[in-house]
Formats: sequence, structure tokens, C-alpha cells
Amino acid sequence: QVQLLESGGGLVQAGGSLRLSCAASGSFRSINTMGWFRQAPGKQRELVATITSGGNTNYAESVKGRFTISRDNAKNTVYLQMNSLKPEDTAVYYCYARIVNSRWALNDYWGQGTQVTVSS
Repeated sequence: QVQLLESGGGLVQAGGSLRLSCAASGSFRSINTMGWFRQAPGKQRELVATITSGGNTNYAESVKGRFTISRDNAKNTVYLQMNSLKPEDTAVYYCYARIVNSRWALNDYWGQGTQVTVSS
């Protein structure tokens, strides 16, 4: 059973910073893409940033230049450094991972979500 355990959310003032972490655990062969999505009240879940096992990154336009995604493959962990936070960044942030299981099949997994609240 694969689990994604997130940490690092919280309340911060506009202009502040937070760092999210997400560690994958369980039995699997490898992890392909990892990333972060977010969902604000009344809105659809949207992509924030993704990173491949080789380190290629992709960001939503709204966070480019402010957020940085990184990963530690040895620890099966992905990070999201969020700087210059804005009230519109307030959302539940979900960790995502596309994982190769023992049968070489790809499966998508999600974390439980962590709340990020940015006050104005």
C-alpha cells in the first residue's frame, strides 16, 4: 500500500513563505512524476507544479517566479517552497505521485491535503 504523507501547511501573512513536504512510503519500484495541486473553496483542483524523476519541472503561470518544486529521489520526497505568498494562494494543497508498482503498472496517488491560508 502506497501512502503520501504531507506536512508544512499553515497560516501565513501575505508576502510570507511556507515549505510543503510530501514523502511517499510503501512498496513500489519507482516514482515517475511528483507534484502539487491545490483546490480553493468553490473551485476545481488545479495544477501548481510538477517534477519528473529527471528533474524537469512545470509550473502554473500564477506561481512562476514565486514557487519552487524540488525532490529528493533517495527519500521519495517532493517539496514545494512557496515565497511571496498571496491571499489567492489560499487553498488545500494536495501532493501527487505517479508510481510504478511491483507489476510495472503506473498508478496515481494523492495525499490527504494540507491547508495553506494566506491572510491579507
